[in-house]
Amino acid sequence: MTTTLPMLETYPNPIELDRAKLAETIDALDDCAEACTACAEACLGEPDVAELTMCIRTNLDCADVCASAARVLTRWTGYDASIGRAMLEACATACAVCAAECERHAAMHEHCRICAEACRTCDQSCRALLATMA
Repeated sequence: MTTTLPMLETYPNPIELDRAKLAETIDALDDCAEACTACAEACLGEPDVAELTMCIRTNLDCADVCASAARVLTRWTGYDASIGRAMLEACATACAVCAAECERHAAMHEHCRICAEACRTCDQSCRALLATMA
């Protein structure tokens, strides 16, 4: 269990989103950032590292976008929904691109398969939260 939902539940002001769905998305963003970072590191250790250059790049880009979005979505004082939507849209795009790249290598590298799965989960979570935003 993470502390995301309990922390969101302590926020004293209204949050215009379902707090459980928001927490689920923040957790998916954190999980994806971690998976992408670990996958990039694992790719660097592979003997065919030169063939994994694009995978490493998309992993690192996706990890950065997801980590930033998680931080933005955790802050609610003075929240601007347009920024939240933009972050979620960027994450969904980064996750889709990264998942597709990792899937190209998934048959040979288990870390790529795991990362692609985390990216797909995060992409879906971001899109589901976006669908609830006014």
